[in-house]
Amino acid sequence: MPLTFSSRLKVAVGALISITLLPAQIQAGAVTGQATEWTQLLNNSELIALTGQSAEQIQNQVTQITQLAEQIQNQLRIYENMLQNTAQLPNHIWGQVENDLNRLRGLVQQGQGMAFSMGNIDDVLKSRFESFSDFKTGLANGKSFSTSYQSWSDTNRDTIASTLRAAGLTADQFSSEEATMDQLRSMSQSADGQMKALQVGHQIAAQQVAQSQKLRGLVSQQVTMMATWHQSEQAARDLAQTQRERFFNSSAPSTSGGQVMEPRW
Repeated sequence: MPLTFSSRLKVAVGALISITLLPAQIQAGAVTGQATEWTQLLNNSELIALTGQSAEQIQNQVTQITQLAEQIQNQLRIYENMLQNTAQLPNHIWGQVENDLNRLRGLVQQGQGMAFSMGNIDDVLKSRFESFSDFKTGLANGKSFSTSYQSWSDTNRDTIASTLRAAGLTADQFSSEEATMDQLRSMSQSADGQMKALQVGHQIAAQQVAQSQKLRGLVSQQVTMMATWHQSEQAARDLAQTQRERFFNSSAPSTSGGQVMEPRW
């Protein structure tokens, strides 16, 4: 039984949401096949509408990530000042620190997932629409949005890794919620460990504010480009429809007044 428009759109939305929420480490493999599956369920108009809505939602989410990273950055600065005035943060305060640092880890993963989703949208539209592939994006050095998001993701990941290495830590220790909480509990045993965790967290939060602002600019540029491309596509479709209507609604040419054709022999 064929899927209705509503059913097909629900399937596609669910798949696209799962793309956004997948952790960065598994996106490169599973998502590619999944994206192919849900795009096959949509006709061109549905696909354009869905990707446009998803891009706008991601743009809003990136703004929220930036604001949350700023809040965490400011809160960690308060904790640092508290620790300077006491021998060690009490357990109930350190619990708040752990929660903020774990939220920060989650924001990093969300940013990576959103960058992947926007790059995936770019790839899907290029594969479906030749006009989108040829559309001038305005990016420097002839880059596509897909490669620009990959570059952003690599830079963000490498920056965090270098910050952790400078503090004698590894990315694996902050790669998952369980590993993060285990490491923070270990660092909570001494004032030096607490201060190191706060300083590393503050640096990563500051980096995420800057990187999220860059990501927001990239998403905004892509959303604007997609809207411009869609308008040009719609204008072309409207013109083609007008020409078809004009052709089929035109009157047949008159056959009266011409020369009568008679056989001559």
